[in-house]
Amino acid sequence: MKNKKLFSFLFLLGLGYFLVSFFLAVQSLPAEEKGEEKLLQSVHSISSHKLFDYVKELASDKYAGRLTGTEEYNASAEWVVSHFKKWGIAPALSQNSYFQAFPIPYTLVFKGCEVYLHLPSKGSAIKKYYQYESEFIPGSTSGSGEVTAEVIYVGYGATAPELGYDDYKGVDVKGKIILMEREAPVSPDKDPELFKKWRPYSFHQYKLENAVAHGAKGMLYNYGPISNPNNSYDKGFIYSHVGSAVVSDVFSGTGRKHKDVVAKIKKTLKPQSFATGKVFTIKNITEHHPEGVGYNVIGILEGSDPVLKEEVIILGGHLDHLGRCYEIMPGANDNASAVSVIMGIAEAMAKCPIKPRRSVMFLCFGAEEQGIVGSGYYVEHPVVPLEKTLAFVNMDGVGCGDKLEALAAKNYPRLWKFIEKANQKYIHRVVNPQYFANIARPRLDAARFMWKDVPTISFSAYGSRSYYHITKDDVDLITPEILQDLAQLIFIATLDMANQDSLDFRK
Repeated sequence: MKNKKLFSFLFLLGLGYFLVSFFLAVQSLPAEEKGEEKLLQSVHSISSHKLFDYVKELASDKYAGRLTGTEEYNASAEWVVSHFKKWGIAPALSQNSYFQAFPIPYTLVFKGCEVYLHLPSKGSAIKKYYQYESEFIPGSTSGSGEVTAEVIYVGYGATAPELGYDDYKGVDVKGKIILMEREAPVSPDKDPELFKKWRPYSFHQYKLENAVAHGAKGMLYNYGPISNPNNSYDKGFIYSHVGSAVVSDVFSGTGRKHKDVVAKIKKTLKPQSFATGKVFTIKNITEHHPEGVGYNVIGILEGSDPVLKEEVIILGGHLDHLGRCYEIMPGANDNASAVSVIMGIAEAMAKCPIKPRRSVMFLCFGAEEQGIVGSGYYVEHPVVPLEKTLAFVNMDGVGCGDKLEALAAKNYPRLWKFIEKANQKYIHRVVNPQYFANIARPRLDAARFMWKDVPTISFSAYGSRSYYHITKDDVDLITPEILQDLAQLIFIATLDMANQDSLDFRK
């Protein structure tokens, strides 16, 4: 018994000596090493499992595709804010609010939409119906109703007198359905200066409004087919997005091949419009809401330095997606993935013992899909003055793949160095820096900030199968590990930037 008591005493004495020695050793670590240990603890708190759960929540049916203006979008915004509150991310707006409101008309699309071709057969007609999603998708801002008419091919739908170009010259589209190409016949990459002249004619809104002005009643838009609510609305104009199956049937028997006609327009910059002789019906059931109101969700972690806290680094991405068209478009990768990363960083930074000296803003935009409206509204009504906004890190489609692209990283090499340093030291992912001319119509929230001279890098993921603006953009395609690595990468780089004595990426 005495031996056992002696053994226990010696064991406890040895354990106590070890713990005291370990504590003293840790205390004697250089401050830099202690800081890195705290940093890594926070980094490893960012979990792929948790981020994936966020994506699953936002892409679930309860939010019905998160179309800005709808109650389902508002519910998804409230859900994000509930987490910000829990973590101590403060409301960024006056009156203790996280919500920045802006007007946004929206249109609901219901089942019963159709596109079909009338095929003449022995004095009658056979209806050839096209398959939803694989061959057509209703226009997300289409009027409600039905139109049956001959199809007139109008190229890119442009009337540009200063360029000596008019797709509507020589064809009568009044009361007809038009078949139109998206974008413009010139590329911003091949000839930027020429493209700038064509840029106004590349917008979906211009194309639709010009069609209406010429008296057309419907449109088959050669666009995917994908869903896209970024367009104008006209009560009497019915349109759907179509793909190669419909385009091929329109051109069949006309003596022309679609690819040859498009190539000739691009080569000569001369219209090739013609009446196809084909009769189609487009039927859409929609409900327009001109009174719509959208919201940006904005939280902020105030900096610890009494002077530097007036400066801000923004981490952002759009919360919205396409809603129903007429099936739910989940938007898991586009862009629930980015919101999950923003949330992961927000929690880790709020709980990190190393406090950022500058303020960090977490900004989830509304209405990106409806024309980059939320970010456009923000830059005109910034919470923190844009001259005090040192950088904007945008994320869009960051959930599918094993590699990352950093768009505009080559535009802002000093900003990119912080990302590169964090990746090389801690994360070790393939991250490809790219240059971004940003002269085409805006497709990213990043474009709005760059036009306002805010240094910006926009991240996306690639390397595995993904789907864009269709029902298949769901959680089954998400790569949780890329979410975790990106969140950890941006967390480390942002904290590093926020704690520099001086920071200026505009030089």
